[in-house]
Amino acid sequence: MFDPVPPFLASEFRVKFATSRWEREKAHALRRNVFCGEQGLFGGDDRDAVDDYAIPLVALSMLGVAADTVVGTVRIHEEEPGVWWGSRLAVDQEHRRIGALGATLIRLAVSSAHAMGCRTFLAHVQAQNELLFRRLRWTSLETFDIHGRPHIKMQADLSYYPPCFSPELGFVALPKKAA
Repeated sequence: MFDPVPPFLASEFRVKFATSRWEREKAHALRRNVFCGEQGLFGGDDRDAVDDYAIPLVALSMLGVAADTVVGTVRIHEEEPGVWWGSRLAVDQEHRRIGALGATLIRLAVSSAHAMGCRTFLAHVQAQNELLFRRLRWTSLETFDIHGRPHIKMQADLSYYPPCFSPELGFVALPKKAA
């Protein structure tokens, strides 16, 4: 008998603006899988009018210096001058245990918006993710339901997120060390 081979997980991940077509397509496929397939929040697709002007960010699994696939995504957009929103944060189920991907996507989302003149950064966060955002210096503003699920409107503490002027390069996210 052979022991099953554990799935390969990259030793590092690049979190950046989606700059190529394949990155945008894979980001949308991941969102559809998470929000439509896993969570059943939407019918066949989660796209909406915000996708027409939002900036997608991706977490890429890296094989050496080459990107392998999109394992996380979020989108940001400016709703009105100085007021930015983050939405559709999704991490591939097999990569959620890494721990750094969601936090790094959030960090780049807020820091890049900060560099583009953001004075207020907001998000509607699913209730089960509130603690993660609070640990990343977000404040809870109000609670309500979206698509029948509890959400919290939250605001980022911009003083914790210095402006990032090179979001096309982004940040490196390293997996947490096994305990």
